[in-house]
Amino acid sequence: MTRVLQTLMDGVAVGSTYALIALGYTMVYGILRFINFAHSDIFMLGAWFSFSLAGVFGWTLAGATPPPWAAVVVLLGAMSGTAVLGYAIERVAYRPLRSAPRINVLIAAIGVSLLIENIGQLPIAFGTQPQRMPSLLPDAVLFEVSGVSIRLVDTLVIGIALGLMAALEWLIYGTRLGLAMRAVSTDAQTAALMGVPVDRVVSATFAVGSALAAAAGFLYASKYPGINQPAHATWILLGLKAFVAAVVGGIGNVRGAMAGGLLIGMVEIFGAAYLSPHLRDVYVFALLILVLLVRPAGLLGRATVEKV
Repeated sequence: MTRVLQTLMDGVAVGSTYALIALGYTMVYGILRFINFAHSDIFMLGAWFSFSLAGVFGWTLAGATPPPWAAVVVLLGAMSGTAVLGYAIERVAYRPLRSAPRINVLIAAIGVSLLIENIGQLPIAFGTQPQRMPSLLPDAVLFEVSGVSIRLVDTLVIGIALGLMAALEWLIYGTRLGLAMRAVSTDAQTAALMGVPVDRVVSATFAVGSALAAAAGFLYASKYPGINQPAHATWILLGLKAFVAAVVGGIGNVRGAMAGGLLIGMVEIFGAAYLSPHLRDVYVFALLILVLLVRPAGLLGRATVEKV
């Protein structure tokens, strides 16, 4: 029972991170009907922006003790920076191709991804050396339950992720911007005729999705402090797992992305703990294949009928 509870805690923490990344995939797909394959690089930038911002304040120096409010400053700074970057990417790379064939947009997304990775390796950016994230979220044992140590960093990671998902839920279903997002997702042309500023809504979607990916990067770097260099395959694999979470939950469905992220995290962590840690990636993609065979639209997705 102790091992089960500890594995459950780890699965929720990892799954919450996947869910935050998956939300960016599913929001963009829900509105524009294309996959932003540069989104995993935004996640990577969230981790590196967090490290760089901590370095500006001197919190990455040996022996430095970040103040209690350091995590809030770094998290908000990283989210703001990637939100601006997400807006710029949509404005420069994707908006001119909105009426172009889907393959053109796909190629542009891959090009943006490679551009971010290569710029990130430049000495004037982040370089090619891995770094270690400072302990902005304290790693202490809060209490023990049935022999399981509930650590503060895991609790904060889960709490921040769930709080951001609740905020997104409120944004989409409780604000005028969310209403506009749902209108554009249903029918962009009709929404434009009704006075909805489609371009601004799309830009806001990219900004919000990028900010959530940056939060996921911050939380991931806080739980696993070793930050790989910007072009490392780890970032791509994590982004693919988040994309799998969006597909499993139902691509285009926000609540499905949340559920899919938590499910993927559970499958990966429990599989690694009880079957084989070397096959943890296999479990994730095996689940994807199974869901596509049984329910192609995803767990919470709806099948759509297109008229020919």
